[in-house]
Amino acid sequence: MTFNKLIFMSRKLLKDVSRDKDIYQLADDLQSEELGEYYFLIDEQELLAGHSQNFHFDAAGVPLIPSYIDVADSRLVYYPISIGQYGLAIFHTWLKTKAESDAQRFLHIVDWFYQQHLKDDKGVYWLTDVAKPEYRITRPWPSAFSQSRGLSILLRGWQMSGKEEYRRAAEGALTIFDIAARDGGVTTFTDLGPFYEEYPTVFPTMVLDGCLFSMCGLYDAVRALHSARAKALFDAGLTAVRRWLPRYDLGYWMRYNFCREPFYPDPDPATIGYLRLVVTQLRMFARLTGDQDLTSWADHFARYDRLRHILKMYTVKYKALKKMHRL
Repeated sequence: MTFNKLIFMSRKLLKDVSRDKDIYQLADDLQSEELGEYYFLIDEQELLAGHSQNFHFDAAGVPLIPSYIDVADSRLVYYPISIGQYGLAIFHTWLKTKAESDAQRFLHIVDWFYQQHLKDDKGVYWLTDVAKPEYRITRPWPSAFSQSRGLSILLRGWQMSGKEEYRRAAEGALTIFDIAARDGGVTTFTDLGPFYEEYPTVFPTMVLDGCLFSMCGLYDAVRALHSARAKALFDAGLTAVRRWLPRYDLGYWMRYNFCREPFYPDPDPATIGYLRLVVTQLRMFARLTGDQDLTSWADHFARYDRLRHILKMYTVKYKALKKMHRL
């Protein structure tokens, strides 16, 4: 292991262990047509303190983050998922202050999503230009999670400003969910239903928390646009996740993903932070839909969050990281 990787992984472990079990507080209003707080209350000051990423900023106030530790050309990158996360945090700040300066900071993020979108026969989408070596992704790639962030940001920007171009771009961002990941889309069509990929490639990667986050943007489109297409995508995705959850159960912990390629470790367990995040996500979707099966699964995985299971998980996780050359 290189010294930089040692420092990176040590910091990640310390952050993981010290993080609260409730990763996010949940918004009170999950249904209104007027989009207020995001489903998970993302706090701007917590992000600036390094809650999830080490943020840097360009002259327009748009965040950049460092590339992954196992990427050879280390640099700062525009990462749509993280830009959207920070944009939602600014939006939460504006909801508290109603200050024009905070509104303008948020609209800078809206403008970034609008200006950076690509549009072709796949609809409107965003690309991330940084490699993901563990999944052998080397070219700029779309992401269902990026689509979700774009939807959540553009729809709030439309409601705040009244600019119809933001609404039209958001509507166009739904199309790519119908395209298979292997064909340049963002969905793996499984025997149990569509799984929306955070990291789409020619084989399934199926990161669980990324799929769940992807459906938040779809539900924003249901609420704000009354979109029947978004509702069908949301319902199909949540049904698929519900059917897939038993396959993520390791009997003592939760899988991070369901990548079964020969070069990829099986299993690759979630870290403590990701297990707690998925538990929070499942509780939110249970509140959103009234589906008590999701509450049962959240309770089931939460019961794994104890020392003896954590120690077993990290033994397996260490082997997985070694196989991926991340240690």
